[in-house]
Parts: sequence; C-alpha cells; structure tokens
Amino acid sequence: MKKLVSVLLIAVMLFAVSGMVLAADYKIGVVTGTVSQGEDEYRGAENVAAKYGDMIKHVIYPDNFMQEQETTISQIVQLASDRDVKAIVVAQAVPGTVAAIRRVKDMRPDIIFVLGTPHEDPALVESVADISLETDQYGRGRTIVQLAHKMGAEKFLHYSFPRHMSMELLATRRDIMKEEAAKLGMEFIEVTAPDPMSDAGIPGTQQFIHEDVPRQVAEHVTNIALFGTNCGMMDPMITQAVETGAIFPEQCCPSPTHGYPAALGLAIEEDMRGDMNAVLKAIDDAIVAKGRAGRFATWPVSFNMMAVEAGVEIARAVVEGRLDVADADAVADVFAKAAGVDSVQISRLSDNGNFYLFTLPSVIFGESDI
Repeated sequence: MKKLVSVLLIAVMLFAVSGMVLAADYKIGVVTGTVSQGEDEYRGAENVAAKYGDMIKHVIYPDNFMQEQETTISQIVQLASDRDVKAIVVAQAVPGTVAAIRRVKDMRPDIIFVLGTPHEDPALVESVADISLETDQYGRGRTIVQLAHKMGAEKFLHYSFPRHMSMELLATRRDIMKEEAAKLGMEFIEVTAPDPMSDAGIPGTQQFIHEDVPRQVAEHVTNIALFGTNCGMMDPMITQAVETGAIFPEQCCPSPTHGYPAALGLAIEEDMRGDMNAVLKAIDDAIVAKGRAGRFATWPVSFNMMAVEAGVEIARAVVEGRLDVADADAVADVFAKAAGVDSVQISRLSDNGNFYLFTLPSVIFGESDI
C-alpha cells in the first residue's frame, strides 16, 4: 500500500512538473500602456503575469505614443526577437502597431498577433493582425439608448465636439443613437462641448460639463440620459448626474473604473486594483447610499482589461492548436469565460475577417446582483 502511495505521489509530481514545463514551453508578449495612460490594461497584464508567471513578457508603450511610434515599434520587435515568444497581445494597439507587425512578420511569420482596441484604420489592422478585439461602437449606438430607455429615460443628451463628429465611427454611432431614440419615442438632444484638444484643454471641457448638465436637467427634467464621446467628460458627467438625478447609462469607454471612482470619491485600495468585482461593489454601495439606485450603469468589466486577459487566453489557445481564430462563436466563448459573464454579443467588422466587435451585458447599480 505504501509503495502504491509512493508511486502515485511520484506520478502526481511528474505530472505537475510536466505541466510546468508545458506552461513554460513558450512565451506570450504583452504590450500595454502605463498606469497613467491605460491603467485597466496594465492591471490586466499584471493579472495574467500573476496567473502564468514567466510565460508572460510584459512591456509598455510610451505615454506620448503619437509622437513616439518608433518606441512602440521597437518594443514589439524586441519581444519578437525572443524565439520563445509565440504570440504577442497588444492592448491598446496604438499607432505604430501595424508597422511593428509588418516588421515582425517579415522575420517571424509564425508569431500570432492579438490586438485589443486598435487605434489605426480598421481595414488596415484587419489586413495584418491575426485577430482583433474591439467594442461594437455601431451596436452600442442601439444598446446604450435601449438601456437608457429601460432605466426610465425619456430624452437622450449627446455631448461631443466637431473633431469627434468628423470621425466616421463616432458620427455614425451618433446617427444610430438618434434613430434608435426616435424608434423608442425619446427626444434626442445634441450639445457641442469644448474640444479637450483646444486651448482650454481638458479642464475647459470638464468645466463646461460641470456647468451645462445642471442647466440641461433643469430645462428637460431629470428623466434625461447623459452620454459623452470623450473620456475627460466622464468624471464631471457622473458627478453632476448624481447631483441632479439624471440617468447615466454608460461611459464612452465602458468600465467600472472609468469615471465612477473619481466622481464618487472612492478610494481604490491596493487589494482592489484589477479586481472588477470589488470595484463594482464599492460603486454599487455608493450609488445606493446616494439614493440613485437604477440611474447608473456600466459593463461588468473593463474592455481594455479584457482585451489583455482574454487576448492572452485566445493567444494560448491558438498557439496550442485549440482555437481557430475564424470561429467567431469559439472566440466569443473564450472572451466570455475570461470576462466572467455568461455570454457576449460578437460580430465581424467585415464578412470574412477576424476583426471582432463585442458588446457586453450591463450592470445597473442598485438593481443588479453584484
């Protein structure tokens, strides 16, 4: 009996060691922004590094990525110079990523590239990346308005500025929102805010939102939903929605960490960072305490964080021959599992490409099971 137990223990140990060897048999490169530029994806990289150890090689692109594209390119090329790196996950895939992929593919056509939230032309990205992950901005044109209506909104207020409205993606999403609002019998209101890239900068945009939201709510009553196209708008918009009782269905970039902690004065402790469930619970408690249950919502996870965490799981599955990136349903299953949700909506940018667009379910604070 003792001999049998010993044999079994040795077998278990050999299996464990074998598993560790397999886990370290290749590496995955992960490229993200810094904490200051993109905390969610940075925390996602920390999470996968904690999960997979030395399998993950994490590098960052510069904060000033528009002016330092060569640095981004060199970081990605340097990862590819390690022959053990079999896949590279880039999130956010900032300008310079396409050029980096072309350079890497010339010397290492075997490397799998998984891109999250690509900044460059989608058709160009689709032509070079093995798989891309992005929020479905066109689909959100419908789902955000539908959610606002479900939350009791009778009017929908859209804040933006000419530079954003010159972008085809954002302008088309605005048009879809307007059409959806009309279908639901909701008045659609457009307000032009100062461009954060103007002389007034982000402070000017934020001051405008702080002052204009109370004016709009006073004129249109509290059953008005607020939406803005710029990240800098989120903190003051949530703050004023709490103050006035307006409805806030979703941020421009849906995530529990986007706008809510700052607007609600929440201290995100070290042990909460990267833990979306803990952040959601803190927001839910704060919203309920302020008597605004049912008036605020977001996605249950940060998409940019999931672009890293799900991106690594997708990369592993492809490298190990367990996933065909052309199988949309299989990709959706991997993403949903990584996000901890039952399912996600997925569609393709083009009929036969692997540029996938995602919509996640919403969490309504004070009404959802958190």
